Amino acid sequence: MDFLYLLEKIRVPVLNEFMLLITKLGEETAFLVIALIVFWCIDKYKGYYVLGVGFLGTLANQFMKLWFRIPRPWVLDENFTILEQAREAASGYSFPSGHSQNAVGTFGAIAYTEKNKAVRITCLCIAVLVPLSRMYIGVHTPLDVLVAAAMAIVLIFVLKPIFLGNTRKGIPAMLCVMTVLAVGFLCFVEFYKFPEDIDIHNLESGYKNAYTLLGALLGLIVVYIVDEKWNHFSTKAVWWAQVLKVLIGLVLVLAVKSGLKTPLNFVFGEAVGRAARYFLIVIVAGAVWPLSFRFFEKLGNKE
Repeated sequence: MDFLYLLEKIRVPVLNEFMLLITKLGEETAFLVIALIVFWCIDKYKGYYVLGVGFLGTLANQFMKLWFRIPRPWVLDENFTILEQAREAASGYSFPSGHSQNAVGTFGAIAYTEKNKAVRITCLCIAVLVPLSRMYIGVHTPLDVLVAAAMAIVLIFVLKPIFLGNTRKGIPAMLCVMTVLAVGFLCFVEFYKFPEDIDIHNLESGYKNAYTLLGALLGLIVVYIVDEKWNHFSTKAVWWAQVLKVLIGLVLVLAVKSGLKTPLNFVFGEAVGRAARYFLIVIVAGAVWPLSFRFFEKLGNKE
């Protein structure tokens, strides 16, 4: 808590706004957008790699939150204050930091595989600033962010040879292992006897993430098989066609995410409906939308 009190003393309005902005780069939305940009426009195997680091990191993070159940800093110390703008999004348990895990995993994986020096430096700066921002705004302790960062770094090094090795033969097996772990986490949140005083917000978050990850990973297995056997999509295109590809693709994914929620929940119930929705989101993003990539590639060739 001493370090958090030190950061609390240097808070000023301009730095507050900067840190509140930086911390958003550790959110799930930022992770998905960046992973899809890599998958669609840079290298699909790097996309699998970034997604793998993110999905496994989320599984580990959510399990540890529910297992250790460590309260937020202002709960541990009533004299400590946080930035009130950050309170609403900081529900649930503190350890480890999900934002730090996402940021270090996502931007660290890109930095580790990127040859462009400017991109590497930018990604590394973000990977450092997001965990710092979580402590600055007062929602996590140093232990929270350091453990999360360490887990992300381990995943970055362990998964790279599997997803980006010379043969990539281990990708199908790794996707299956990740899916089995997602099933295990789902069984944990469904059947484990949690104490009566458990934070209900964190339990609900873990419950939602369990079904989300299971649906997404099943979809990713289908995407991998479809692309390896039939699609073989290319990520190449002129820069303006890439921008167009990303913008239209994100709108399509958002439409599927929003539009299918009500009907799928009505048919399957909220839990299974959520898994089905994320399964279809991944299918659309990874197998259906890439069918248009030859068109975008030809747009650039006409110049």
